[in-house]
Amino acid sequence: MTVHLDEMLAFNKRFVEQKDYVPYETNSVPNKKMIVFTCMESRLIELLLRSLNLKNGDVKMIKNAGAIIRKPFDSVMKSILVAVYELQAEEVAVIGHYDCGMSHMDTELLPEKMIEKGIPKETIDALKHAGIDFDDEFHGFDTVEESVQQSVNVIRNHPLLPEYVKVHGLVIDPGTGGVDVVTREV
Repeated sequence: MTVHLDEMLAFNKRFVEQKDYVPYETNSVPNKKMIVFTCMESRLIELLLRSLNLKNGDVKMIKNAGAIIRKPFDSVMKSILVAVYELQAEEVAVIGHYDCGMSHMDTELLPEKMIEKGIPKETIDALKHAGIDFDDEFHGFDTVEESVQQSVNVIRNHPLLPEYVKVHGLVIDPGTGGVDVVTREV
């Protein structure tokens, strides 16, 4: 069923024909020379930007489940480095959020959910046999503040991050938009 995609594509056609994109025109260099790394949480799509007075073109936005970086050369870290070296970014804000789904991720039940959704049990077993540890790959966190601090530490201590790049850690309330500072560099 592609009803939602069809609706989105019909809207897009009108959007382009009516030139509704004009107010959003900007270049690829972020106006604020900042990267925001946050969660994919749907409640933050507009709220995060409005609560921090960010407009289209102000920041490079990177998202994943939980705003988690665990490995220094994962795709998020590569995106941050590209933004620093190619797009003039000088600051990084890691922004987690309260009531995050990753804070109660049950990695023991995850394979069962995958099987229920049609992934063959043999595939799960083969991955486990090949050394894929579902807990290691999908575990969340106990507190969002600790998770944000851990992601900040991976970025701050990266051997390829220039010293001038400031890295901050924040947590947003997805209900009110209120932001708490976990850590900031001055």
